[in-house]
Amino acid sequence: MKPSPDERREARRTLATSAYSADMIRSLEQPFLDDGVPLMRIAAGSLASVADVMLTQAGMEPAEARIVLLAGAGNNGGDGLYASADLAGHGADVTVVATGRSLHQGGLDALLRAGGVVTALDPQAAIPGCEAPTGPDQASEELDQAVDLCRQADLIIDAMTGIGLKGALRGIPAALAAELGMESGLPDRPAWHYPAGQNGPLVLAVDTPSGVDIDEGTLPGAYIPADVTVTMGAMKPCLMLPPSAYVCGRIVLVDFGFDTSALVPSVSCMNAEDCAGLLRAPRVDDTKYSRGVVGLVTGSALYHGAGLLSSRAAASGNVGMIRYCGPEQVGNLILQELPETVLGRGRVESWVLGSGVPTRQAQEAAGPEGQDGQRDLIADILNRQAADLDEDDAAADPPVVADAGALDLLPDRLGPRTVLTPHAGEMAALLNSHGENVDGDQVMAEPLRWAVRACQLTGATILLKGAITLVVGEDGTDRPRVMTTGFGPAWLSTAGSGDVLSGTIGAMLAQNAGPIQDDATLMVDLTAAAAFLHGLAGSLASGGRQTGWEQPLIFDPRKPQDFADLVAEDNQPEGQGVVAGHMGQPIRAGQVADALPRAIGLVMSRAEGAAEQIDQSIQDGDDASQFFENSSLWF
Repeated sequence: MKPSPDERREARRTLATSAYSADMIRSLEQPFLDDGVPLMRIAAGSLASVADVMLTQAGMEPAEARIVLLAGAGNNGGDGLYASADLAGHGADVTVVATGRSLHQGGLDALLRAGGVVTALDPQAAIPGCEAPTGPDQASEELDQAVDLCRQADLIIDAMTGIGLKGALRGIPAALAAELGMESGLPDRPAWHYPAGQNGPLVLAVDTPSGVDIDEGTLPGAYIPADVTVTMGAMKPCLMLPPSAYVCGRIVLVDFGFDTSALVPSVSCMNAEDCAGLLRAPRVDDTKYSRGVVGLVTGSALYHGAGLLSSRAAASGNVGMIRYCGPEQVGNLILQELPETVLGRGRVESWVLGSGVPTRQAQEAAGPEGQDGQRDLIADILNRQAADLDEDDAAADPPVVADAGALDLLPDRLGPRTVLTPHAGEMAALLNSHGENVDGDQVMAEPLRWAVRACQLTGATILLKGAITLVVGEDGTDRPRVMTTGFGPAWLSTAGSGDVLSGTIGAMLAQNAGPIQDDATLMVDLTAAAAFLHGLAGSLASGGRQTGWEQPLIFDPRKPQDFADLVAEDNQPEGQGVVAGHMGQPIRAGQVADALPRAIGLVMSRAEGAAEQIDQSIQDGDDASQFFENSSLWF
């Protein structure tokens, strides 16, 4: 039976927003291979089409291009060989640098028939028709020549390693990656990197960039950053997780038609449609209380502004009311901008704690000036959460967002209805208080590992801030659920942005108080949805199109010209883009809070009209109009 438009839409959305481990990918491939489906040839044809588009968009003629394929011995290298054979057959000057001791025989034969040239770097290589270096000196000379050849190329196709690699690159691939890419760390370049205008070759990665950890998303050693990554069949965690996702460039996902319905993704990302489903639409019989009330214990005698920023975000976050608890001078500041604010404790559906509240060390250093009662009140609320957990009455008190100065007041154990929102330095301090030995740089190098560990140690839902934000929490099983969101600009790295995020999360929790009482596993989705809105508000405020992460472009192997047409139209089908421009402009945290209502309205209206729009596009044979999040240029 032919899938309905709704089923096709849901399948495409799941494909673009769910990532599966290397073992899961193999399980998805196997039935196709057993049935004789030529996945390698399909992958190769897709790669060649994308390479053609890359060169064309960079102002080069593909038939005249100089292309170097870095090919490993496995199936990844085979994909690259068949793709390079296609490109050579259309006139490109293709040289294959074999990084292992063998090459996929069928792909090699096709490449040689098309006029390609092969050079081997390993003295122990046994590749038909190709002489291996005779010793260490010749091998070193051949490696230097290969590096020079790559630097003079128009396009490098990186097919050295596939999803089977564990740990850092070794040997010849590591040496090439160190020369052509990065030995470690992230490239030192602006967030809005435009490869088409760069000096040096473009880089097209096959499945994943060589050197990234597939399942953990780390950069364990040398690697080659990609301008475009063409991934086969389904997304891999490294394409969504920081820091590896930052070096994948524009992601193109080749749709093999995998059935993922029986699998639970290793990682999923928040998107506009799911976010819209979590926003509470107003009812005709609503009151300010039924829409949710956010309580805030933020700001302090030392830091007034955070109280105002978190309150502005909460008040703009689709709730009926906010209550502020804190120093009189902060309350007065809030009332000047938000006269509807109620001061003092009372009924709330969520708490936002700690933004702009000093840590214990900072308060002690400030002396009497820092003694304002905020930390005592925060400790009382957090201890109530812990008491509820001890009494097996986890829904008795409202859910809590604990930020900044609340993070050193945590009880030994919390439940999933408490959200902790550290940046990398605060995460390190939190982990160290529970017996770990880690610093902020290590957290940034392995964010998934440490976010999961913090969830295990505290029992709370964890939001680890970043250009790609991680949310880790309970999913009702013995393994944590992992979500990401990166739909915001680098301009969000500004003072007070985290205060706005805390208020946004508090508003999302307050408007969903009832559902949270019934199902605490919603905390991951709701927290990720709030971070998504925060990022979108940042994009709207900046007026730019750069984001920390974007959903992949879907490549249908049956319709390669559709993809080329999409890219030729500036990768921006009508009705998708939410903002205009490229870099945008610097923003202040207050501007992000001001943009929240527009972001919420945009998401809800897009979701409301999306089904009708997409149904029509499916009838017209246009699958390109699926993704509201595709906001940037091609690459």
